[in-house]
Amino acid sequence: MSIQSCLQQIHNGGALNYEQALALADGSDLRELCLAADELCRFFHGTSFDLCSIINARSGRCSEDCRYCAQSARYPAAIDSYVQIETAVALEQARENDRHGVRRLSLVTAGRSIAIDQLEDLGRLYTELGRETRLLFCASMGLLTRDKAERLVAFGVRRYHCNLESCRDYFPQVCTTHTWEEKVETILLARAAGMDICSGGIIGMGESREQRLQLAFELRELAVMSIPINILTPIAGTPMAEVEPISFPEVLRTIAMFRLINPQAVIRLAGGRNQFGPDQYQCFGAGANGAIVGNYLTTAGNGLEQDLQAIGKMGFRF
Repeated sequence: MSIQSCLQQIHNGGALNYEQALALADGSDLRELCLAADELCRFFHGTSFDLCSIINARSGRCSEDCRYCAQSARYPAAIDSYVQIETAVALEQARENDRHGVRRLSLVTAGRSIAIDQLEDLGRLYTELGRETRLLFCASMGLLTRDKAERLVAFGVRRYHCNLESCRDYFPQVCTTHTWEEKVETILLARAAGMDICSGGIIGMGESREQRLQLAFELRELAVMSIPINILTPIAGTPMAEVEPISFPEVLRTIAMFRLINPQAVIRLAGGRNQFGPDQYQCFGAGANGAIVGNYLTTAGNGLEQDLQAIGKMGFRF
């Protein structure tokens, strides 16, 4: 199938299958593929651009062995560790985001799961943030139980973030202390409790193009409407410190394919994009229409003003 026939199929309410997607990814001119993905993005989303931000609410000392992550206690990566962010620091970050029109804010905690007592403490922090800002709240707190999911909803959390990280086949190369299936179970628990879902992954961890496409289809099967794409930032001390970096053309090709496979979702650029400098903004002409702005968990992001100015110049509205 040509790119144009695939676009027509999607416009008519159809969906690509895996074989079609693989043929497009392997055989299409990159510029034409990005233009098609951008056209599809504008068709379904217009000029709307979705901004969100995260606060590292609990850092380090994680029991899990995710091979990319500096927060694992198993690796000698140099990061700041703390049990819970100070309320004043969180409020300062939240107010800055609110002033700049960022729509959502997520509290993110390191660890396999959040303990009930700390969850109650974070509930009080959500209350403070709600008094001081107009932000909508998300959470990213590891694996959930039904009780924890329902408590988050009671605290005012409306979206839960749980990245699949990679496709089911490749996941054991990324982490062995929890499973892809446990992540899916958490996604289903969060949705059953009434939360929207944000789930994506990290590209450039040594997976193949085929496996990146598999992840895009798995997210479609789960009906995820907010899909963050992180680009691996190799961190000294982690097992993936020496992974060969993914090329920028392959990043663009991946984003375009995620848009073609998930046309109605927000495709959200997340950690790692700033390693490409000004070229990173080409991603928003290749099908992406959302971003996590500000700093990330253990790596620095772009300046908020820089992001807003560059993305606004591309014709998006916030």
